[in-house]
Formats: sequence, structure tokens, C-alpha cells
Amino acid sequence: MSQNNRPLLILVAGPYRSNTGDDPAKIANNLNVMNVASLELFRLGHIPVTGEALALPLIAVAGSKRIGDEIFNEIFHPIARRLIERVDAVLRVGGPSTGADEMVTLARAAGKLVYLAIDEIGER
Repeated sequence: MSQNNRPLLILVAGPYRSNTGDDPAKIANNLNVMNVASLELFRLGHIPVTGEALALPLIAVAGSKRIGDEIFNEIFHPIARRLIERVDAVLRVGGPSTGADEMVTLARAAGKLVYLAIDEIGER
């Protein structure tokens, strides 16, 4: 496959805790929105990734006791920030989120593609 036709590695950025009051059901719904978008990207031939998919297992192993504790904060957003340098693009999904908006800002500053809807992304 040529470089121009290779699948894009796309960070799916959306709210996780935002506007949930840390309600587990609302957080699960936010995560589901990102996972559904990830599946759509996969089916378009791309490689989706979420910061949550990488951060949450590390947070658990590191011994976090609750969302927002010191361990959670050490890992959760920093891993997504590190991903920006590695991904080709960011897809922003869901509602208001300071963290997801930060990923868009960082992606634009790094010259990465930024998509605001799945239908802006072509098949590979």
C-alpha cells in the first residue's frame, strides 16, 4: 500500500468525565460514543485510538482509587497529549469537553488533520 493510501491513525477525542458529575452511567455513555466512532473509523479502513483505551488500564494498574485522584490525573490526559505526536489526525466527537478541545488545539498546532465529523473522512 502506498503512503498516500495507508490507513490514518486517528485519535478519537470526546468527553469522558465532562458534564457527568462522575456518574458511571454517563461516563460509560461518553466512552460508548467514542467507541462507536472508533468502529466507524475502523470500518472506513483507518486505525482508531482513544486515550481512554490506553490510559484506563494503566490507571488501574497504578492503583488509582477513584476518577480524578492523583494517579488518574498523572496518566489520563498526559497519555492523550503524547499521542498527538504519533497520530495522523484527530476526530472530535461528542459534547463539550475541555480535554477533547485541547487535543484538537494540540493537533492543529502540530499540523495534524482535524475532523469534526465522520463523514469528513474518506475510506482507505
